[in-house]
Amino acid sequence: GLNVLLIVVDDLRPVLGCYGDKIVKSPNIDQLASQSVVFSNAYAQQAICAPSRVSFLTGRRPDTTRLYDFYSYWRVHAGNYSTMPQYFKENGYVTMSVGKVFHPGVSSNYSDDYPYSWSIPPFHPSAEKYENAKTCRGKDGQLHANLVCPVNVTEMPSGTLPDIQSTEEAIRLLRAMKAKKQKFFLAVGYHKPHIPLRYPQEFLKLYPLENITLAPDPWVPKRLPSVAYNPWMDIRQRDDVKALNVSFPYGPLPEDFQRQIRQSYYAAVSYLDVQVGLLLNTLDDAGLSNSTIVVFTADHGWSLGEHGEWAKYSNFDVATRVPLMFYVPGMTSSSASQGEKVFPYLDPFSHVSDLVLQGQSKKMVELVSLFSTLAELAGLQVPPACPKTSFSVALCTEGASIVRYVNSSEEKLQEVEKDGCDDTYRGCDEESVAFSQYPRPADTPQWNSDKPKLKDIRVMGYSMRTGDYRCTVWVGFNPSNFSANFKDLHAGELYMVESDPHQDYNIYNNTLHGGLFKKILRFLKP
Repeated sequence: GLNVLLIVVDDLRPVLGCYGDKIVKSPNIDQLASQSVVFSNAYAQQAICAPSRVSFLTGRRPDTTRLYDFYSYWRVHAGNYSTMPQYFKENGYVTMSVGKVFHPGVSSNYSDDYPYSWSIPPFHPSAEKYENAKTCRGKDGQLHANLVCPVNVTEMPSGTLPDIQSTEEAIRLLRAMKAKKQKFFLAVGYHKPHIPLRYPQEFLKLYPLENITLAPDPWVPKRLPSVAYNPWMDIRQRDDVKALNVSFPYGPLPEDFQRQIRQSYYAAVSYLDVQVGLLLNTLDDAGLSNSTIVVFTADHGWSLGEHGEWAKYSNFDVATRVPLMFYVPGMTSSSASQGEKVFPYLDPFSHVSDLVLQGQSKKMVELVSLFSTLAELAGLQVPPACPKTSFSVALCTEGASIVRYVNSSEEKLQEVEKDGCDDTYRGCDEESVAFSQYPRPADTPQWNSDKPKLKDIRVMGYSMRTGDYRCTVWVGFNPSNFSANFKDLHAGELYMVESDPHQDYNIYNNTLHGGLFKKILRFLKP
């Protein structure tokens, strides 16, 4: 069987060269993409850290994990579901976690689900505890807890940053695995570009402010239902944003500050790219790139001013769409000959991109498919599809394997995409669809709209993304029995991909679009 290196990035939307971004410098991730099948339409099941991670690590949707916030452990609260790393561990792999893989805290039993999921205790970088501390030097010379936070690494506590430590540990583990010749599943969770945007200050040089544009649609759309809007509370609480005194909930940020956030997000992505480059270079040096599957993805996206919104916490593409690529030696790329490097380290400060993508799939895919897909790629038995109600089923998944889109050349991809169909999960007449959802405490933006606790959820927005449109229905939700009432429609959204790529013109109309509503229902209540 092949080894697995799973790289999960926190809050990374696909601002990457390999996804067509013209500003960002991401040569190492782009190089990985050039040897991988890249999914241009991959979506998270909920645009927030803990629910998304528990969903794709268990292969179950949020309505099955019953985690919509940060405050419950699925094994106790929903069902004793096996996780992807647990399944690999039970199949003879050494499973290891570095950095932020599970969301820390209650939602992974304060242990990152060790010992169920991992062979050895998960590693957390010691510098993580300073993430939200006052480490950003302001114009006044004082230290602040800012959103925009380029730093001099040598001045940081213990002279480092969490992602640098995680890369060092992952490199150490790869070398140890090479020496022991053991089959491994190594998950590496990077923190950046999650806020605060704290990264080594030299990365700012890559992005002169005059090259940074605003979002193409930096206003709140006229027909956006108020329940759909997220008021970005976590950003308002940072010292530099607090000082701007922006009105709640819609008050726009000053344009120059919007540019600075976007600039720092890009800089944080290039800092991340360096970490990924060092990690993949080690995979090469250890002679493991011919025997290791590499998956690169994120837990969800992040708005950068689109719709007048920041952060995640919504059902828009900018919050739900993630990068997703699979490198499978001998399948997505020809095997490297002995001594030939697959992933030489590329310096974003000097590398000039000459990107050629091997395979790109435009299929709508979901992170919940990761478990079954990785099992199949590694040659393990694919876990069965979950029955309609699966709270008592320990091993099953609600996301069909997407290996059929990974294991095919560009020409074959075109064919499979036309008629390829072995979809036991939904009838085959259906086009490919990705589902996401987001809870709200009320119909209008509140202080807790971004992150309502379970007991405060009153509305659930179920969102369906196809190649042609995104349709979202906001319906009444009762947290005491986890039930959505589809007869209680609070609002609807419909955006056509072709004519409205940024999702600014909501054309949902109850009378015209009842059929789409029924389609969402059919999926949610098979």
